[in-house]
Amino acid sequence: MRLLNAELFKLRTTAIWWIMGIILIPLYAASLGLNWLTSYAYVSGQADGGSADAQAQVDAAAQPINIATNLYTTGQYMGVLIVLLLCAIIVTSEFFHLTATTTFLVTPRREAVILAKLGAGVIVGLVVWAVTTLLDLILVPIILDALNLPVQLGEPAVWRAIGLNALAFGLWAVLGVGLGVLIRSQLAATLTLAIVYTVGAAVIGGIFELLASQVAEWIGKLQVLVPTTASQLMLSGTDLPGNPPRWVGAVVLIGYAAVAGVVGTLITKRRDIS
Repeated sequence: MRLLNAELFKLRTTAIWWIMGIILIPLYAASLGLNWLTSYAYVSGQADGGSADAQAQVDAAAQPINIATNLYTTGQYMGVLIVLLLCAIIVTSEFFHLTATTTFLVTPRREAVILAKLGAGVIVGLVVWAVTTLLDLILVPIILDALNLPVQLGEPAVWRAIGLNALAFGLWAVLGVGLGVLIRSQLAATLTLAIVYTVGAAVIGGIFELLASQVAEWIGKLQVLVPTTASQLMLSGTDLPGNPPRWVGAVVLIGYAAVAGVVGTLITKRRDIS
């Protein structure tokens, strides 16, 4: 607990947490506005899938329960990005501020330090999740009322999606700490993770879709191997046509987090930190 408190103290006594918080506000607002417009397109029947399979997914997504679960998890995409960067910085800041040597001299058991950083990362992820979820619970009922849809807070699927959203934030936090160990430079880690998370995921998704249309349709289902896609899949209120089950997304994300945590711990134990 002392190590965990020390990691949280390091984070909250630097400016990075409130800078990220300020960045999160407009990103959340943009996400909520986009989800509102998407939901309106579904409700008004303006959404067109094109092909029969795509239209089946659009029709399923247009169901009130799926619209509600999508809105009540608003902020996940950008919120997870903030968590990913913050948790990577929990590790990289030690090397940026040249405190890594002192940290590991005070606590020679390096795995204990990494576990404390992982715990601090999970707490950061859950805090960001709690903030975005609270905003969703306040604002989404207003949006649903404007769309002439029920609030849906009595539906188990909505609370299941909110709970899985918390799990996703925690897993991405672990992934961020693990990747921070691999990329020791704070600037390089921030830029690399931000670009890979946004641009890289979109490019890989486009490649999967191209291969699915040109080679074989089953290749498109492999998009679930992309962490951002797996994260979105596990939040869906119901299994959508043509998509793998929700639990597949959860398993993929848990796998990435487990590998990042184990690899990060092993590298830290063997690496020269002077």
